[in-house]
Amino acid sequence: MYKRVVLIVLDGVGVGALPDAANYGDEDAATLQHVAAGVNGISLPQLERLGLGCIVPVAGITAVAAPLACWGKMAQRSAGKDSVTGHWELTGVVLSRPFATYPAGFPADIIDLFTTIAGTRPLGNIAASGTDILRDLGEQHLRSKRPIIYTSTDSVFQIAAHEDVIPPAQLYDLCRATFEVLQPYNICRVIARPFRGESSDTFYRTGGRHDFSCLPPADTLLDLLHKQGIATCGIGKIGDLFAGRGLTHHIPTTDNRMGMAEILMALERISSGLIMANLVDFDMVYGHRGDVEGFAAALVEVDCWLEQLVPRLEADDLLVITADHGCDPVTPGTDHTREYVPLLIYSPAQNHPRPLGVRDSFADLGATLAENFGLTCPYGKSFLSVIRLS
Repeated sequence: MYKRVVLIVLDGVGVGALPDAANYGDEDAATLQHVAAGVNGISLPQLERLGLGCIVPVAGITAVAAPLACWGKMAQRSAGKDSVTGHWELTGVVLSRPFATYPAGFPADIIDLFTTIAGTRPLGNIAASGTDILRDLGEQHLRSKRPIIYTSTDSVFQIAAHEDVIPPAQLYDLCRATFEVLQPYNICRVIARPFRGESSDTFYRTGGRHDFSCLPPADTLLDLLHKQGIATCGIGKIGDLFAGRGLTHHIPTTDNRMGMAEILMALERISSGLIMANLVDFDMVYGHRGDVEGFAAALVEVDCWLEQLVPRLEADDLLVITADHGCDPVTPGTDHTREYVPLLIYSPAQNHPRPLGVRDSFADLGATLAENFGLTCPYGKSFLSVIRLS
């Protein structure tokens, strides 16, 4: 029905706690609502016109009477609240077993394996934010040349190293080898975190981040399309989250601005298929750091950019705006939050957009897009018929 789909994931922009959020300590989470309230109301006119205010009440955003897009929200069926699990479910794969997490640090056997590979014992081995760990251990790393290991409540084994101590290519080799030996431990990602700077107050992470991720256990929407020769373009960390699988084009980015620019360029190059982009700053730069004002400003910037994107869409294009989890900067802690995600679906061809309700799984989106291209996802209930009537 639609020749080209542009799927934009606003990383971490949840819209309220899921019914099981208390099991994750997230019963008070509501990322978008808390950000808007924290800046005394937020103006997002483009998203407002599309119907964002019809999904949940948001300070500063009106629930317009005639939204331009179909609107709703989606619950996560998989266990967990990490980016990989969220993106996989958006593309039709639901995990019955959560990835292993080590919020108190990794056990001795894992550290011993890493020490054998690296040739030295690491620093750290704690749960920490990426900026705090550099402030606390960066100078010691420069003196000792020992890599820094840290994690979070997500299933990640992160290795930080100054580029003058362990050059990025060498760091990637170390991460790749570590990922292989950690497979029996069900750790989802090993992440390379190169940084630069001279002291604790000048250290900064470079754009050389690279994720080494587990493969999806079943075919995702990307795989299904790719096998049929349909173009699939991943922008941002999409390639890392899917371990490079199912993509005909992979375009890494460093921030939202680069991601938005690459989406517009992809529209010029790709006339049919799926363009899937992750805009990471909400999560990486603002949510984890508790920066409400920065989070709000990033939302405003994306909203302004939509003024460029929407007019470029053709009648047989479909724009999808959603998220992969929450990352509430207001609630205690610095980690992701277990939340519903927004769902806005727009096409210039729509005449009477309809509500999509509360979907039982992110995978409903994957099923919908698969049906659009004449395919079937193994999980999820398509709502393409609702869009057809719109």
